[in-house]
Amino acid sequence: MILVFSRRPPKGYLGAAAGRKRTCTDGCRLAGPPTYNERKHSESHPNALIKSRQLTVILGLLVLVLAAVVGLKLTSGHEERERSQKSNKDAPLVDEQPLQTARAMAALVSSLEERGFADEALRLADHELDLAFADALRDATNHPVPATPATRILYARESKAEALFDADQFRVDLFRKQAAAASGDRQEALQQDVDLAQAQLELDKDDLDDAREDLIRSGADKRSLIQRQFNAHQASERQAEAAHNAGSNPEANYRSQDLFGQVGGWYVLRTKATQLRQAQDEAAKTAEDLDRDHDTLERALEVKKAENENTVSATVQPALGQSAAAASNLAIAGLKHLSDDQKHLSDIGKRIQDHQHLRDNYAGWDVLIASRQMIALRGMMRSGLWIILILLIGYSCGVLFDRFFGDAPPERAHLSTLRIIVRFALQALGVLLILFVLFGTPSQMPTILGLAGAGLTVALKDFIVGFVGWFVLMGRNGIHVGDWVEINGVVGEVVEIGLLRTVLLETGNWTDTGHPTGRKVAFVNSFAIEGHFFNFSTTGQWLWDELQIMVPSDQDPYPMFDAIQKLVAKEMEANIQTAQREWQQATSQYRVQSVSATPAVNLRPTASGVEVHVRYITRASERYATRARLYEALVGLLHQRGVSPAEMESAAAAR
Repeated sequence: MILVFSRRPPKGYLGAAAGRKRTCTDGCRLAGPPTYNERKHSESHPNALIKSRQLTVILGLLVLVLAAVVGLKLTSGHEERERSQKSNKDAPLVDEQPLQTARAMAALVSSLEERGFADEALRLADHELDLAFADALRDATNHPVPATPATRILYARESKAEALFDADQFRVDLFRKQAAAASGDRQEALQQDVDLAQAQLELDKDDLDDAREDLIRSGADKRSLIQRQFNAHQASERQAEAAHNAGSNPEANYRSQDLFGQVGGWYVLRTKATQLRQAQDEAAKTAEDLDRDHDTLERALEVKKAENENTVSATVQPALGQSAAAASNLAIAGLKHLSDDQKHLSDIGKRIQDHQHLRDNYAGWDVLIASRQMIALRGMMRSGLWIILILLIGYSCGVLFDRFFGDAPPERAHLSTLRIIVRFALQALGVLLILFVLFGTPSQMPTILGLAGAGLTVALKDFIVGFVGWFVLMGRNGIHVGDWVEINGVVGEVVEIGLLRTVLLETGNWTDTGHPTGRKVAFVNSFAIEGHFFNFSTTGQWLWDELQIMVPSDQDPYPMFDAIQKLVAKEMEANIQTAQREWQQATSQYRVQSVSATPAVNLRPTASGVEVHVRYITRASERYATRARLYEALVGLLHQRGVSPAEMESAAAAR
């Protein structure tokens, strides 16, 4: 009988599908709840909803990224505009940037050679700035800011306050002289007048200072602003000089013998070279700007000279009265302005030379740094070459040792162990040499090794014990690849002895050798120190095996006993000699009597006959083959003695 099961949908889904109305044809989707098939299709594809949600999230994030990029693009110019406005607003009347750059470069000095360049840069920048202040003060005196109605009021207030201050000062000085010459009550009265005048003087002085501050804030008194900046420059000059004389920075370790120090020194020199090039470009640009100002001022000065010559020639002609005196004063003022402009032109020429020398000084400094960069780069290449050579030599030696020990026969398992030891030693030596190339030889090697050893001992206790256990396993009483051992109750053949782990191919218990379970068992090598393990003391891996033969009761067991004993001794003669020799070698160092490998044959009477127990020595890996060979020989012997297999079977069954 064949039963066919069909999964039917629930009634709710059938009723819902039956109650729907078609809204379109030709493949259009029907309105109403989903059918059973649609629900089943959605359940069979659970990742469809997840993928749609992931796609939605990704698209949303992309939209946000695009919006952020567009916003950054639209607002990119505002930061530059703000910086330019701030720089224009806070720009000083006299540019001190060359001196500030020279001070910044002087702070990077790290050797005597660089000290000379830094001192020369400071001298040139300071000289150029003094000329700039002198020109600015002269220009502010000869070309004041045009007066406006507001500034006229401020100037009038300043003049009035200054006149009151001078009058108060005169009165204070006069009363002090009179008080010094008087005596008695007259002196006390004059002293009161001195105190009153002094108080009025301080009040008028505060009013004068306030008027001057208002005038300076308005920008009309350009000379006072320049003087204030010059005073601040003088104060900062003393502080900068004290810092400059304090000492130099430690020199970049561009001649280091380790790669880490060489890279650090090269990076420091690279940063300094970048700043020097920027300072060099700045000095060159300033020199070009001053050169253009020099040409413009020179052309304007030629025009003024021609105009002044006409004024002087008109003054020489005879004239009467005030007109001649006024013309003479005008000519003198014109000559004074020409003299000031000529000094200004000469100072600009000197400033141009200072900036050119400053540029050349930075260029020479840059050449010195570039040569040191090449020394550091050469050291980096040398260290890289050493690392490559160490890797090449280590890899080549590893390949050679693999080829030398790779074809070693299984019976020479110690060569495989030697290969592991040599490979580990090469790798450890290579890593140590590379670390020395990277970081150099530590100056406090004993302290570093002691602290590192203590920390590693605490943090890597299990690994260290396992690693030390590997050396124990490599010893004379350890184990080797191919040994049949028992570790923590697991029996198997050793297939790998690593630095931290030993791997066995599990073979069941001692009586099931030759029948692996197919499992590999790994043990941390700490069992060699903290636990125990069982291993054969001989290379032949000898063990005792036993056979049982039933002799029927109607047969004489003694002739059979002698025949079986001779047969087993003959079959196992080679194994007996080899096992005794290996056992004697294994136990000779302990001064104990070696165990005999002679087979033992014992009789045990039973109700149905006599049991013959044959105990013999055999290799663990040949146990089943040896048993099969002995069974075959014993069956043949029994057949010769007239004991049929049926009788043996009936005797065994009766037992």
